[in-house]
Amino acid sequence: MRIGELAGAVGVTTRAVRHYHHLGLLPEPERLGNGYRDYSLRHAVVLARIRRLTELGLGLGEVRDVLADEAGRELVEVLGELDADLARQEVALRERRARLRALLRDAEALAAEGPVSPELAAVFAELGPRSDSPMAAKDRELLALVETTARPEDRARLMSALGGAFATPEGAARAHEVYVLLDALVDAPADDPRVGEAARALADCLPRELLPEGDIDHDDSFLRALYADFPPAQAAAVRGALLLLSGRQP
Repeated sequence: MRIGELAGAVGVTTRAVRHYHHLGLLPEPERLGNGYRDYSLRHAVVLARIRRLTELGLGLGEVRDVLADEAGRELVEVLGELDADLARQEVALRERRARLRALLRDAEALAAEGPVSPELAAVFAELGPRSDSPMAAKDRELLALVETTARPEDRARLMSALGGAFATPEGAARAHEVYVLLDALVDAPADDPRVGEAARALADCLPRELLPEGDIDHDDSFLRALYADFPPAQAAAVRGALLLLSGRQP
């Protein structure tokens, strides 16, 4: 058989046959005097087995193990590993679908900065419906960023701290007062006298658990990017609030 005839008989492409040759999965026959390869029935048998194994989901490295006698891995072992991997994928898929269903039930979690976790969606709900405050919108973006970048072992603690800070009408009211103070600084210079008031209000509103342990490195690349994202007076207020929270400013 020619390579096209072999590929057509087994139901694969000639490109796949050449790829299997390159990987050493399928022995390459000698060429005839006319330069063409002459494939035997044995090649078709091996190629058909490769096709069946790949259709089961085995990678080509696993197919090589199954085909190679010296590999010491029987087909039942490889298929058992594949079955276990598929079981893990099924669990992950069920969890993802449950998460999607929860998001579809909760419009707050599908906000512009979403999707977010149910815990953070609950914090947003405590803060009340969206307002036209630019600082409120930025705050929601930052909270979503904090949740996404937090280490898994820290995420629950951070969400608990946020819930504790804003779970009451008083906490939500303090947050909106801070938004008003910061929004008023949008066009102000960094030395505006209102910066101190805004910094103190923000420090009183933020839970200390949101900050890293120990001293805050204000030259950290993340904090530099954070400050650069605010107009000068707002950046000064945010920096001042962090200094207050870290105990470095009276």
